[in-house]
Amino acid sequence: MTRGISLKQAYWFLAACGALYIAFISILCTSWAQKHALYVHKIHTMWWQDLAKPEQFGFLKNQVQPLHITTPDGEVLFAWHVVPIAKYIANEESLIGEQNISATRFTESRGFDSLSRDPKSCLVINFHGNAGTVAQGWRTDAYRSLSSGASEKIHVLAIDYRGFGLSTGTPSEQGLITDGIAAVQWAMDVAKIPPERIALVGQSLGTAVAAAVAEHFVRVSKVEFAGVVLIAAFSDMPTLLLTYAIKGLIPILSPLRPYPRLQRFFSGFLRDTWDTSSRIASLVRRSQKVNLHLIHSKDDFEISWKHSEALFYAAANATSPLGLTIKQMEAVKLRQDLHEGGSFEIWNADGMKRITKQIVRYGGHNRITTYPCIARTVQHVFEPPDQDKQWDDR
Repeated sequence: MTRGISLKQAYWFLAACGALYIAFISILCTSWAQKHALYVHKIHTMWWQDLAKPEQFGFLKNQVQPLHITTPDGEVLFAWHVVPIAKYIANEESLIGEQNISATRFTESRGFDSLSRDPKSCLVINFHGNAGTVAQGWRTDAYRSLSSGASEKIHVLAIDYRGFGLSTGTPSEQGLITDGIAAVQWAMDVAKIPPERIALVGQSLGTAVAAAVAEHFVRVSKVEFAGVVLIAAFSDMPTLLLTYAIKGLIPILSPLRPYPRLQRFFSGFLRDTWDTSSRIASLVRRSQKVNLHLIHSKDDFEISWKHSEALFYAAANATSPLGLTIKQMEAVKLRQDLHEGGSFEIWNADGMKRITKQIVRYGGHNRITTYPCIARTVQHVFEPPDQDKQWDDR
């Protein structure tokens, strides 16, 4: 009798869990729920932190200066400009003595002058992942790390997409791409930084934005950047959701793996698909001198490193008009075993197109952005080609 009751209770418990799960993913089929689940833009720390006071996040006085960037469709993006530490030290007295300048008057600041008037200045445009703001989590540590390889010249521009932080609007795939384009246009038109001194760096969701922005510029105006660095990238949103778990704990579509038709059914409701694989292939095909770097951690429990492997193959495959088999690619690509540091692979094509993939053992999904492998890669994209030869010969 007790066993019968236990089995019955277990049955109803499983039935209830199944019903709750179906209700959960059914809600996610609505546009409103998808937007909030994908972008998580309403979860942030601005209730107790002030983005207009970057010193709260460990920066020196006026090392970080807020600014506004207006998009073509009228949204106003909040952004930070981070002065590299060696440049700051060289101009410390004037920067400390400067009165606080509002985000609307950023171009009048000494920080802006240090970026726009120095012919050696390089600019990293950083596209963060979902949730939070430019100051969330490891992001502020990442900005400090990004310029550490050349702390006298690598500036950082970090933007909050529409609907995030203090930016206006509501997020969407096309909206975030427009935001990224506006940030690059600002860098080239207002700050007067040429594209060969600009690197696009994205993490998680930001990799999809960075890839789309790079593809847009090479397709529309044949503009190419010093490099594109994608950290913890994913191939496309429908594929990601088949294995994705929120914070590595709450699965989305993976419980439906035994029922592929149901997986395809629910995937069909996705509004924003973020097809990075196709965009990277288009970027590589249209580019004359693409410099693309994929970096992923093996202990990333949110987005598997297998996605970066798939993107590496998609990019390398796009360098050949006839396409490549995996066997052909394995025979030609250069590979270095970094032991506990992971592995590093290089694909060179036509002497101008360079694609690298670094899989590190540690770093997780977010903290990896602060690791030296990222700073090294960023410095590397700004190095002249002859300084780059040591990697080609390995």
